[in-house]
Amino acid sequence: MRRTRVFGITLLAALPLLSGCASVIPDSGNRPTASTPAPTPKPSGATPRPYQPRPSESGGVAAKPIPATPRAALPAPAVPADATTAAASGVIAGPDFASLGVTAEQAAAALAAFRISCPSVQRRADASGLTQGADWTGSCNAAKNWRDNDAAAFFARYFGTVQIGAGTAFVTGYYEPEIAGSRTKRPGYDVPIYRRPADLVDVDLGQFSDELKGRTIRGRVEGSKLVQYYDRAAIESGALEGRGLEIAYAADAAEFFFLQVQGSGRLRLPDGGIMRIGYDSQNGRGYVGIGKLLLDRGELQRGQASMQGILDYLRADPVRGAAVMNENPSWVFFREITGPGPLGAMGLPVTGRASVAADPKYVPLGAPVFLSLDRAEPNGLWIAQDTGGAIKGANRFDSFWGAGEDARAIAGGMAARGSALLLLPRASIARLIPAR
Repeated sequence: MRRTRVFGITLLAALPLLSGCASVIPDSGNRPTASTPAPTPKPSGATPRPYQPRPSESGGVAAKPIPATPRAALPAPAVPADATTAAASGVIAGPDFASLGVTAEQAAAALAAFRISCPSVQRRADASGLTQGADWTGSCNAAKNWRDNDAAAFFARYFGTVQIGAGTAFVTGYYEPEIAGSRTKRPGYDVPIYRRPADLVDVDLGQFSDELKGRTIRGRVEGSKLVQYYDRAAIESGALEGRGLEIAYAADAAEFFFLQVQGSGRLRLPDGGIMRIGYDSQNGRGYVGIGKLLLDRGELQRGQASMQGILDYLRADPVRGAAVMNENPSWVFFREITGPGPLGAMGLPVTGRASVAADPKYVPLGAPVFLSLDRAEPNGLWIAQDTGGAIKGANRFDSFWGAGEDARAIAGGMAARGSALLLLPRASIARLIPAR
């Protein structure tokens, strides 16, 4: 949604570089009309503009982890150093689905999410090298009318399990935040939420070199050159003001910062209404995790580096907080979502406690995933329906927990390790692991 969405909240503390769930939500195809030229931004080194802390979500605390004992990963040969897809990393046959202990509730939620993915999974080109569109026909046809109270039997019949590479998993969490906002600027609501600017250009590098296929960059045209787009500091200093790009205004800059991390969210309007916003692009700048910066400087301790702890730090000193946020140059643009949401990378709604973000080079989007981790909450069956800039590599997942205080508490401190299995159509497994 990441997610742009952008990626797991815990990664603010765990990783040095993230790329806004970025890249996670596909463009709707809607583009703003041409606008007046942008004013010259103030220098990035200028004193950062302080913000008024106006918390619209209770601070709360990260949920206390419920410990669990994960299943051991299957023995596997070493992954080739040049492997960049699941197929190249090695595929090992896993245990029968019935032996995994998936609850009836988990299976029913996963089946409902799988139904949503079916129209897309059958026509998508699978970058992982694991499946072909026709492999999903049988399961997708059956899913339409399969009884939810017998969902475990559905997965047992149409899918087998496989392990990708070493099978060792790392899982974070994200959620759909709800913060105070207004459609118009008014006292107490002065943090601009911008739509995608017309001068933000996406460049497919694969058109220029076969070696760069699958890679894109973003920037803007200045004279005859493509240059980097304005970074967070420049945008905060007014680089986009006066162009009519504002779709709404947030009340609290720190909360909006975290909404950008999530890649989508809800604005609670002054009249009590709700405006849902979703990812509309990103400025092309790499994401810098401010949690890690604060940890490295000794300004936060390990137990304080959850989303909730970082928010407390940012609010304690607005000038200092604004400066720290500007050290993350990434900026996410939004559009209003009027239908079901939030939307994942497939352009379809994601489901709390049933959808995960994954790297499509290692997991076919739409595929079921079984997680067995050292934290009990995310253990069970999920459907890969999203991506994230920091969600890269085999067995790396970001679990989506929905909206509300419980979702916020769980996602805010989620970091779990263990093992993962993919569920693939039996036709795929027969092709990948021929019977001996």
